[in-house]
This record gives sequence, structure tokens and C-alpha cells, in this order.
Amino acid sequence: MALGGLVSNRNFTSFIGPGNVYQLGKDLSPQRGGISCVFVARYGGQIAKDPFSRCWHGMCFYTKEPLNEKVSTPIPTFHGEVQHCSPLSQKSIHCMNMKLKANRRCQCYLSSDPYSRSLIQQRPVYGLGLNKLGKVNTACVHYKSEEDDITETKVDPLASTEGTGKVILLEGNVPQVSSWWQQFPKRWVIVLLCFAAFLLCNMDRVNMSIAILPMSQEFKWNSATVGLIQSSFFWGYLLTQILGGIWADKLGGKLVLGFGVVWWSMATVLTPIAAKIGLPCLLIMRAFMGIGEGVAMPAMNNMLSKWIPVSERSRSLALVYSGMYLGSVVGLAFSPVLIQNFGWPSVFYSFGSLGSIWFVLWLRKAYSSPKDDPDLGVEEKRLILEGNVSNAPVSNIPWKLILSKAPVWALIISHFCHNWGTFILLTWMPTYYIQVLKFNLTESGLLCVLPWLTMAAFANIGGWIADTLVRKGFSITVVRKIMQSIGFLGPAFFLTQLSHVKTPAMAVLCMACSQGSDAFSQSGLYSNHQDIGPRYAGVLLGLSNTAGVLAGVFGTAATGFILQRGSWNDVFKVAVALYIIGTLVWNIFSTGEKVID
Repeated sequence: MALGGLVSNRNFTSFIGPGNVYQLGKDLSPQRGGISCVFVARYGGQIAKDPFSRCWHGMCFYTKEPLNEKVSTPIPTFHGEVQHCSPLSQKSIHCMNMKLKANRRCQCYLSSDPYSRSLIQQRPVYGLGLNKLGKVNTACVHYKSEEDDITETKVDPLASTEGTGKVILLEGNVPQVSSWWQQFPKRWVIVLLCFAAFLLCNMDRVNMSIAILPMSQEFKWNSATVGLIQSSFFWGYLLTQILGGIWADKLGGKLVLGFGVVWWSMATVLTPIAAKIGLPCLLIMRAFMGIGEGVAMPAMNNMLSKWIPVSERSRSLALVYSGMYLGSVVGLAFSPVLIQNFGWPSVFYSFGSLGSIWFVLWLRKAYSSPKDDPDLGVEEKRLILEGNVSNAPVSNIPWKLILSKAPVWALIISHFCHNWGTFILLTWMPTYYIQVLKFNLTESGLLCVLPWLTMAAFANIGGWIADTLVRKGFSITVVRKIMQSIGFLGPAFFLTQLSHVKTPAMAVLCMACSQGSDAFSQSGLYSNHQDIGPRYAGVLLGLSNTAGVLAGVFGTAATGFILQRGSWNDVFKVAVALYIIGTLVWNIFSTGEKVID
């Protein structure tokens, strides 16, 4: 067995586990001196059938200032910051007494790397109160000093209070012991970063819904031109749906999503300049912005398919997509204030600049898959990887196989039907409030917040319900069909009520309920890509979202032409019809089982 010894500022052993660093996880210091101590173990013995390797037989000490020492075994004198001691015996533990004459309290840890003093990850050795800091080469003791008056005399080694005093030091990866924010699950850090990206995504998208009103007055645009401008975003958005999925599955979601955020943020900042140059430049810039946002959903879906286990899939996707809804809330709430105080260009400058902050955090914290993350704990990595598909990049896309599956076409058709209604509400709601409900610009922006808040809340409620049903034994197919049926039939019902309400308050309530029930789709069709083909989740979302984008392009533009010849009731009737078609297709052809391997 490995024998434990006690190291303080006065006595310590000369052996530690090979190539490792250890730090005391609890305070064993003498009360009068306050000296933190560390355990070390001499080499030898066998643990769980794995023999320890031989230990290094020398130690080096790091001090912020030279120390006066007195030792019982001859070793070289300390000359500066770092000094190596001569090798000690391999067969016994030599305790060396040191007398420190300094006005300071010393804390120390053992490290086998004389060069890395603070950049070592701390990991606990279970049941021993020790931290394993990393795998390195040579041994050293690091001292961190605080002002205190210490006059130390010889103190005998402390005996172990647990059993025989033998210490077992295990090699390998063990979970981290650190601050709560460092213990926060890494997979949920990825989810929160994706949430923030989608928050920015919709902030930069919906600001045009508010800014288009003063812009149309300044540049003398009619309803058809406004519809053309609103739909131009989807020209670029359409181009990168499938490409974004292919890039994400082959190159990794981190690179693709990072590119997307930087691209669309730059396009947002340049939008006012393009508008003042002329309508064609504005249309091109909005299409450029769509190119950047087009890769976001496929890249995110690729990331979460690798990072999130199936039991947390609905909740994680619901949280990420609620970032889109809250982005609409923030955009619609702050855009009128910025426009009234600083002019409509300020919306694009302020919102677009936030992407740079996100990008810095993304580069530092995100990895395309758990296997790429060197700081991921063993237990969390095991939880993620158990039962998951291979995280290896996809080299070839089996297009013929994918397009031959009925559940894939159910996804594509249902996504088209869903997005027709969703994008109409996203882009035309402020205009509806002003033209029909007679709200002013500020009231329109603030009241548009309520439906999106409802979506953010109900998306997470739906995600929790879906994951709970899966854990209770319901089949994934049944859960997806229930959630998506609510996501289709709820909006259809509340949109039909808009023609019967008599007050603006009831109209806003119907819009809010419509959007809230729509949010259950995040636990329905939006989670289904990872169910039926987890290896190709990015490509599948790219395919279905291409159909959804076409719905946005045609629906947004068609709404402008319908309003020139008809009424808002006609707009809502078309959306309701598509919701019903989507419900039928989804419940007949969709599945929650893996059909593409």
C-alpha cells in the first residue's frame, strides 16, 4: 500500500505519486500556526490491479521570497525562487524539519511540474480530502504566503485520524472540485451560449419590423415594397440552410455557428448605410444578413445532437429556441425607445455590435463535441457519450436514403406549414397593431413583447413536459405527436378568434395564446431531427428549415399583396388552413424512432 506522510512548513515526505500533483482538500493545519498541509504517498503497492509507477525522488520548492531553513537531511540551500533538491532514498520516508523564520502564513501544494504553478486543474481523489491537480513530470512544492506572525518549532508528524493512515492515490481523470460556476455542467454552458446566439439572432431580425415604419415614411415605400424588403432577408436565409447543415456535420458546429453570428452582426451594422444608398443595396444587405442567420439553426442542432443526451433533448432545445423568442422581446421592446431618442439607424448599430461580445465567449468556451473538450469531467462525458452516436465528422451525406424516408418528408411539410404562420406574426405583427388596433409605435412595440414572452415561457414548459413523459416510459413518437399537435391546433384556434374579438386587449390576448401554443413545436418537430437521424441532424434541419424559409419568403411577401386587395382576416385564414394540413401530415407520417443510421 502507499504510505501517507504529512507535509507542512516543517516536515514532509519525499515521495508523491508519479507524474501527478496533489493538494489537500480540507484544512488539517495546526490551529496555532495555520499552516496548510498536504498528503503525499511513497511509491509501491498495487491498486485495483493497476501497479503504481515509480515516483520521482527529488523535490523542488517555490517561494515568493527566500526562506531560512533547517533540515535534518543534507540538501542544497535555497537560492532563489526555485531550487531542486538532491534525490532521496527510494526505500524509506525521510522527514525533514524546517524552521521558518518569516512573518507570513504559508499554504502549499505539491506539483510535479516546476514550471506550471497555477495553471493546473484541480481534481478530487475520492474519500481522501485530496485534490489531484494534473499529470506532469517533476515534483515541487508551491508556497502562497499571507502576512502573519509565525514562530514555528518542531512539530511531530500528525497521525491519520482515519483507519490505518494509509493513503491510496488513484491515477486518471476524476471529477473537478472547484467553484460552483466551474462545476456547472459543460453541456449546459453550450446550451446557454446557443441560447445567447439565438437571442441575438432574433434581436437583429425583428428590429426591421419596427424600424421599417419610420424608414417607409422617410423613403416613401408602399406596402408592396415593405413586403419585398421584409422578404429579402429570406433570400439569403434560404441559401445557407442545407449548406449550413452540411458544413456543421462535416466541420463542426462551433466553427459554423461562430461564422454565422459574426456575418449577420456585420450585416446588421451596415444596414442603415445600405438603406441610404438605395433600395437595391438594402435588399442585398438584408439577403447577406439572412446568409449569416441561415447557418445558425443547423449548426446549433449539430452541436446539441453531440452534447445533449436524449433525456434532456426537449428541454435543451426549448431553452435555445426560447432565446429566439426573448430576442424578439428585447428587440421589440428596445427598438421603439432607441428610434424615438436616437433615430432608426441606432437600432442596427447597437444590436449588431453585441455579436462581437458573444463571439469572444464562444471562442473560449465552446467545442464542437465532448471529445474535443479537454476540461470536460469524466462523469459528464460518460453521461453524454453513453448510448450516443459517433461524434466523428460526417464524410458523406446519404441523400438518397434521407429523401426516401416518409418521416423526413413529414418534417419538411410540417415545417413549411408551421413557419408560414410563425413568420407572418414575426414580421407583420407591429403593422397589425398599428393599422387594425390603432396603437402608436411605442405601444405597438411593447404589446408585441407579450406574445413572445408567452412563447419563451411555454417553450420551456413544453420541453419539461416532453422530457418527463419520455422518462415515464412514453414512446418518443407519441410525445412528439402530442407536442406538435398542440403547436399546430392551438395557433389555428386562436387566430380564428381574432375576427370575432371586439377590443384591442382581447386581440392581443389571442395573439399571445396563439404564440404560446405555437411554442410546443420546439418539443415536436424541432426535436425530431435528432430523433430520426442524429448523425445527420444538421442536414435534416437544413432540409426542413429550407421549406420553412420558403414559407417565410412566400408568406411574408404574399401577406403584403393580400393586404392590398383583401383584409387581415384573409391573411389569418390562409395560416389556419396550413396549420390543419400540417397536423394531418405530422400525425400520419412522423415518428420518433431512428430511421437514418
